[in-house]
Amino acid sequence: MPLICASLIILNWNGRQYLDDCLGSLADQTFRDFETILVDNGSTDGSAAYVRERFPWVRLVELPENVGFTGGNDQGLRAAAGEFIVTLNNDTKADPGFLEELLRPALADPRIGMVAAKMLNFYDPGRIDSVGVKVAGNGLGYNIGVGEEDGGQYDEPAEVFGPCAGAALYRRVMLDQVGFFDPEFFAYYEDLDLAWRGRLAGWRCVTAPGAVVYHVHSATSGKMSPFTVYQVQRNKWFTLIKNWPASLILRQLPWIISFDLGALVLALLRGRGWSALRARADVLRSLPRLLARRRAVQAGRRLTTAEIARFLVPADRALSTFARKVAER
Repeated sequence: MPLICASLIILNWNGRQYLDDCLGSLADQTFRDFETILVDNGSTDGSAAYVRERFPWVRLVELPENVGFTGGNDQGLRAAAGEFIVTLNNDTKADPGFLEELLRPALADPRIGMVAAKMLNFYDPGRIDSVGVKVAGNGLGYNIGVGEEDGGQYDEPAEVFGPCAGAALYRRVMLDQVGFFDPEFFAYYEDLDLAWRGRLAGWRCVTAPGAVVYHVHSATSGKMSPFTVYQVQRNKWFTLIKNWPASLILRQLPWIISFDLGALVLALLRGRGWSALRARADVLRSLPRLLARRRAVQAGRRLTTAEIARFLVPADRALSTFARKVAER
């Protein structure tokens, strides 16, 4: 049985410069029945010693090497005692009511397994970073509201496909049922993959507009390193193969293939072709393992294809975004 209401897991890798804002804001939370677990992912900047000295109330989990976003959070989950698990990026600063507002919908409705916070740009607080994640018919995942001015358009609670793991709540019972972040993902798309598994098992996800955090490394930056290109383009296929119903894949296949080819062309134009090709080669090598995981995921499925399809954003809405990226090149 959980001993406390919520466990906050913060993953840190050489992020000492962010910890005063992040951990300091958690010390000021109006809701108090929580623990804070900081997982240090093999940092070399003295982060662990700094936390130990400045924030003795934080439970520190030190790892000898960087095991990625997925592996680090898994270690945090193993140490957590909460009924609810909150994942929070180390480069965020939370409003005092963040945790209270994030918990509110989950405490009110046991069918809610995930809650998405409202993430704003740290340097431009009037601009949205994410209010959850959505799935497009081309197989891609997107942050809802990213780059938009915050004009109150997301101030009412709403159902969304899943939360952005940079500031998200997960019900522990749901994680016991469907698992946590897939360790093979390492980084990127792990939250969308988890949202798929939760959704397929029948759990709901809603937004908590009053749960506000300010995020330093905004998703609007658009910088794609070779590592990011590889991880994103590989994990998109991992997510699709593991989770999408077969009939939905067949229906959307022209969009999926055309956008994948477009992403490959864009990577080539940006000098990231090798990373993109390596990503696809790894998908092919991983097919036996992915198909085995797919069988396990689909065995626990509770939603019909029609119920899942209603969450898909039409693929053609993403076409203008892709064309703009090519034009910017």
